[in-house]
Amino acid sequence: MQLTPESVFSIFAEINKIPRPSGKEEKMTQFLIEFGQKLGLETRRDEVGNVVIKKPATAGMESAPGVILQSHMDMVCEKNATLDFDFDNDAIQTYIDGEWLTANGTTLGADDGIGCAMQMAVLVDDNIKHGPLECVFTVDEERGLTGAEALKPDFMEGDYLINLDSEDEGEIFVSCAGGANTTAKFPFSEEAVPEDAYAFKVSVKGLTGGHSGDDIIKKRANANKLIIRFLCQILEHTEVRLVDIQSGGLHNAIPREGFAVAVISNSERDWLSATFNQYVAAVEKEFEVTEKDLHLELTSVSVPSKAQTFEQTCRFVQALNAVHNGVFSMSQTIENFVETSSNLASIHKTEEGIVVVTSQRSSLMSNRENVSAVVRSAFVLGGATYVKTGEGYPGWETNPNSKLVKIAVETYKSLFDKNPKVLGIHAGLECGLFSVKYPHLDMISIGPTLRGVHSPDEKLLIPTVDLVWRHLLLLLEELGKLVK
Repeated sequence: MQLTPESVFSIFAEINKIPRPSGKEEKMTQFLIEFGQKLGLETRRDEVGNVVIKKPATAGMESAPGVILQSHMDMVCEKNATLDFDFDNDAIQTYIDGEWLTANGTTLGADDGIGCAMQMAVLVDDNIKHGPLECVFTVDEERGLTGAEALKPDFMEGDYLINLDSEDEGEIFVSCAGGANTTAKFPFSEEAVPEDAYAFKVSVKGLTGGHSGDDIIKKRANANKLIIRFLCQILEHTEVRLVDIQSGGLHNAIPREGFAVAVISNSERDWLSATFNQYVAAVEKEFEVTEKDLHLELTSVSVPSKAQTFEQTCRFVQALNAVHNGVFSMSQTIENFVETSSNLASIHKTEEGIVVVTSQRSSLMSNRENVSAVVRSAFVLGGATYVKTGEGYPGWETNPNSKLVKIAVETYKSLFDKNPKVLGIHAGLECGLFSVKYPHLDMISIGPTLRGVHSPDEKLLIPTVDLVWRHLLLLLEELGKLVK
């Protein structure tokens, strides 16, 4: 398949040679600085690594209002468990699958590398018409929007901002959810394992996963919940003691895989096997549409000398079974739009206890605070020794008088003879922070179609890149005709 526009895809290929995990964007920052300097453009970085490259207006458009193009340079680093890959050093290996561009067993990095590539392609091409232009590349978006949070008031000077971090072509986003993480730590006191103990490992693999905001409505299974649910089912019949649990990963990804190790009485071994088979059949039926590659496995392991006390295991498992996961409430004003949700993101036994990380999102701050309180309540009742909801990040409210939205809709319709959808998104965009730090900004968010983001199934629909590119260029030209 022809990769059009060639300039965007060739730059994206260069970007994917550069390691850029969240918090480790130094190589990408240097790449952007050298890129801007080679073009002879004003280029600077701030103290946390955000980069801005400014390009003067096309002749005759100098008096137009300034336009900011913005993307984040970091990427979610998820891979298949069996793949030998080092995100700190290795280049992303991409390939074409029909109309899709994807990667070999890892996240693709199109979130948001393709946005960065579009900005850089605009900077390179002097035939594109535009007013005063700033291309802003932020760091550490995926871990908590900390790059955007650190921006100083004078870093961006434009009047309009086009965020290139959305995932559905033909949709113009004008608001986003705010969010916060709630973390808990549970005690893990050990005692000697009874002599007649049987040890087992329950594992979950092959789940679809995805973005914990945008994909939360898609009825996908959560690996953490599947493991906890099975342990809770055992508790209703017999005593079980936890030995280890390692499940889930990033706070903003739906968990795809994990495992737990526990012990029960050897006399319950046959019952456990039969119960597990029934459990697998039930779960496969429940997720037969969304989880076609679901794999649950029960194996025998060596009996350890120690395990968590039964009382602590009981309280922990029941608390995690009770904690909310998935859609919490739907919008009352936008049809089929998630207002509030929570994601049980990760569960990891450490030397200090069991650490649990969850994330809550909502386009309504009061309900985000409410669902965080619901999650905290389950943790407290379960005996957690530490429970805290972070400060989080703000949502982005719709501007009903947006001139940018009006022009974006008109230019899209003139190009493609159809109206785009104007929507909110149930995910955190940096626009939420921009709306607080730069309240004068008129903003939209657009982007090509992505699927499976935040998972090794991430893929980019190739034809939609050209559609977004054409729309972006016409939008820049029309904004360049305005007088500030």
